[in-house]
Amino acid sequence: MGGCFSDTRGAKQGIGGGGGGGVHQPMPFKNEVGDTDGNKNDAVNMFFRARGIQALFTPLELSFSASKLLDKDILSKSDPMTVVYVKSRNGTLEEIGRTEVLMNTLNPVWINKVSIDYQFEIVQPLVFRVFDVDTKYHNLSTKALKLNEQDFLGEASCVLSEIVTKRTKSLTLNLQGKNGNTGMKNLGAITVSAEETVTSRQSVEIKFRCSNLDNKDFLSKSDPFLRISRIAESGAFIPICKTEVVNNNLNPTWKPVCLTMQQFGNRENPLIIECFDFDSDGKHELIGTLQKSVAELEKLYNEKSGVNFQFQSSHRKNHVKTLKGQLFVDGFSEKALDSFLDYVSTGYELNFMVAVDFTASNGNPQFPDSLHYIDPTGRLNAYQQAIHEVGEVIQFYDYDKRFPAWGFGGRTRDGVVSHCFNLNGNASNPEVEEVNGIMSAYTSALHNVSLAGPTLFGQVINVAAQIAGQAVSYDQRKYFVLLIITDGVVTDLQETINSLVKASDLPLSILIVGVGGADFKQMEILDADNGKRLESSTGRVATRDIVQFVPMREVQGGQISVVQSLLEELPTQFLTYMRSRNIKPHLVH
Repeated sequence: MGGCFSDTRGAKQGIGGGGGGGVHQPMPFKNEVGDTDGNKNDAVNMFFRARGIQALFTPLELSFSASKLLDKDILSKSDPMTVVYVKSRNGTLEEIGRTEVLMNTLNPVWINKVSIDYQFEIVQPLVFRVFDVDTKYHNLSTKALKLNEQDFLGEASCVLSEIVTKRTKSLTLNLQGKNGNTGMKNLGAITVSAEETVTSRQSVEIKFRCSNLDNKDFLSKSDPFLRISRIAESGAFIPICKTEVVNNNLNPTWKPVCLTMQQFGNRENPLIIECFDFDSDGKHELIGTLQKSVAELEKLYNEKSGVNFQFQSSHRKNHVKTLKGQLFVDGFSEKALDSFLDYVSTGYELNFMVAVDFTASNGNPQFPDSLHYIDPTGRLNAYQQAIHEVGEVIQFYDYDKRFPAWGFGGRTRDGVVSHCFNLNGNASNPEVEEVNGIMSAYTSALHNVSLAGPTLFGQVINVAAQIAGQAVSYDQRKYFVLLIITDGVVTDLQETINSLVKASDLPLSILIVGVGGADFKQMEILDADNGKRLESSTGRVATRDIVQFVPMREVQGGQISVVQSLLEELPTQFLTYMRSRNIKPHLVH
């Protein structure tokens, strides 16, 4: 999912900024999207409708900084994160995004942006809440953090139009207590900046190297990383990406970073490049700073020359020292990035598949406390809700709407426990028609299959991978999405990881929805949100992250919508696969 972690892991792995290649591209105006025959594509329409967009809109990105936050920690400073909500007419709040966690600072400048669509004809109230994230949760993705377990630092609210009508498109708000309580004073302030996304998909990939950096460590060498920021109209620095950390090295070479035009504006805009020595307590020590535009970075590449860092003394205000350390550009290339909608609007499909947990831990389907209980009043159980809500979205991306549907962990009519059986009872064909077909096959299977166990994912993942693998040879426009709905922790964890690592080479993503009240922390291992890819028992590392895990109780609680959860990471996984194979979004005849 977002890869949004504490600043320790964020800096170490170069995540949470914008170095991801601009995967989430700005969307065009609604009336610009259509099929080649002039008719709207159902998938594209659904993409817009799922976001409640009914008219022309302007895509914006919100960036955040704060000052003088309340210090909740005893031995260090707060580790803040901002959560952004849209307030509906009835006063309820819908979360639309979170920043990363920054360690040990009361004056944070966050890198992660939050996207929102500005609509002129409606009022869009926003609420911003700042939390101090407890140290013990720093290894979790920000999406997985339970806000009631974090320290509340303050909130502020405004209307989106108040931001965009400012000359600088930036607004500073004083933080208050919950629900606007002004009883507490001096909670600090949050600054929100809005930027209109650029429709161009141009990007540059740059490979940086440094030499002769100053050593900031005593017993070893510096652990340098680069942070790149753009200068806003107000003069403030807006971080747009950072590299990974290279440990114990004064002559580091970093992996290439990708900057989109959406991030740097144009080739002549000045960028601030800062080199830091990483420190796990969040107090990264500045090694040096320089300012170059994208055009000037390209010139460095062409001339094979370096540029010296500078350091401004904190003791002598106007004294700037030129350092021995230099920055080099070892690689520079420009390319146009294709968006998720470029693909789905030109005939590329997301083929939907479902696998349902039939283990005994779900409870006897005949009793109302069972997760598989079919309520005669028509109220959907947790499995039906997941099938319906997820399928309702994905079906628009699957043209023939024929979906393979399996069960696992159940004892079929032949008395054998199976970890991949066809829900429809047809031994030769697992496909059913439309979402209603999945619902009917599921209900029917509950009468013909006995709940058993254990919870094994490996076999059903292998079957889905086989289908995806067969499609590679005859149709590059097909990408597969397997929805696994389960009530418990997977028993065959290593076998599942082995299957996922093998499947990571295929056009396949796996969405795991956890139903019921089980502890699903183990599932986060499969969802490689910590930036560390899965590794098989033979030492093979996954080529990409293909898993997304969502607890249904969070969906039901309104913290995360199913549509948002699907589209949040699925387009990234889809695009990563397509780009790795150099598959372009053109109609294939």
